[in-house]
Amino acid sequence: MSISNQSQRNRLLGVLFVGVLMGALDIAIVGPALPAIQRAFGASERALSWIFAIYVLFNLIGTPLMAKLSDRFGRRAIYILDIAIFAFGSLLVAAAPTYAVLLAGRAIQGLGAGGIFPVASAVIGDTFPAERRGAALGLIGAVFGVAFLVGPVVGGVLLLYGWPLLFVINLPIAALVIALAWRLLPAGRPAAPRPFDWGGMLTLGALLGALAAGLTQLDSHRLGASLRAPDVWPFFLAAALLLPIFRMLERRAADPVLRLGLFRSRQVRLASALAFGAGVSEASVVFVPTMLVLAFGVSASTASFMLLPVVLAMAVGAPVSGWMLDRFGSRSVVVGGAGLIAVGLGLAALLPATLAGFYSAATLFGVGLSALLGASLRYIMLNETGPAERAAAQGALTVFTNIGQLIGGVLVGAIAASAGGGLAGYQAAFLAVAALMLALTLVALGLKGRAAELAAPGRAGAQPARS
Repeated sequence: MSISNQSQRNRLLGVLFVGVLMGALDIAIVGPALPAIQRAFGASERALSWIFAIYVLFNLIGTPLMAKLSDRFGRRAIYILDIAIFAFGSLLVAAAPTYAVLLAGRAIQGLGAGGIFPVASAVIGDTFPAERRGAALGLIGAVFGVAFLVGPVVGGVLLLYGWPLLFVINLPIAALVIALAWRLLPAGRPAAPRPFDWGGMLTLGALLGALAAGLTQLDSHRLGASLRAPDVWPFFLAAALLLPIFRMLERRAADPVLRLGLFRSRQVRLASALAFGAGVSEASVVFVPTMLVLAFGVSASTASFMLLPVVLAMAVGAPVSGWMLDRFGSRSVVVGGAGLIAVGLGLAALLPATLAGFYSAATLFGVGLSALLGASLRYIMLNETGPAERAAAQGALTVFTNIGQLIGGVLVGAIAASAGGGLAGYQAAFLAVAALMLALTLVALGLKGRAAELAAPGRAGAQPARS
């Protein structure tokens, strides 16, 4: 049901924007809180990584699940349900008496937040005329960039009054969004909902959960012995057994979580690998405030403000990478972005703990991350797919970025713990992520050059998204 009234559309878009921003902020805002939470619960580096990882895992599960439920029960009902679930999880985290309860709250938060963005996108598709949808979706999509930019600053301010406030602040915002959504969102639902890929989604969740659990217990300094340990190998074996089952289920599903036919394109495979690397890199930022507390002896709040060079570098890098994308093609932008991330993380890990060294590394990292998280990888997907496959291709990119976030969060904690924890442990973890990004920089050289990219089959009608 399209809405013709411009004022009504603007109010609707405002409600969707605030809801998506609330969910997106909880990915970016948790980093500054990690040192304070670690002190409050006495959590180890391995356990600490699950604050981020469990949110991403349940976010990944919630995204397709809530999108399908909104097809069956209507957009308004499921959007409000997602906001309510997220708010309940926030309350549970803020009031958690134990670390286990805190992780349960983060899982509930992730499940609710996972549905907010896809349902908001579906509402726009249902209610906005075709000529207005692109701008509206672009505005909603830009929320994640806004959240990453303002998250450290907001986190630093709220931490002055205690880490639970970072989660309590969600409650009045959620109440406002629910009240406005009940009044403004349409209650209808599509006439013919597509079947939900329950088997694929549950199998993917179990596979990623097993992989994350195994990585959490892995000792990177005693790799051989660790792989044979009873708290490691059963999880890796379970993940290995679930992978072919997942592939079989996806081939048979009417509307799969991942459309495997997309990966016949070499460009799509490379873009997916790079999206995974971008997710790993993004996850590593969450642990930078903890490293800064250890390196410089600053407060958790001050450490969050020290992320401002990353924020400013991303703000400058995003439009510059978009400009370069039009003129030089995606390969140049992606190779440069991945290389800068590798150099930035490598410098942070190898240089002595000085402010000048950290700020230099943070600036390089921020510029590189803006290139990968901006338009470049989505531009590749648009070029390589026809109109009927573009939504599935963008969804696949999101899935691989989320998987990278999940694995990255767990991996940083596991390597930091294996290296003895403390500053040296996090430096070792960042060096490992730098090595991964260096390898992906070489992989990115296999992307199409500018001339071949302009001749891609999906080029007709495809316009690069702006960062």
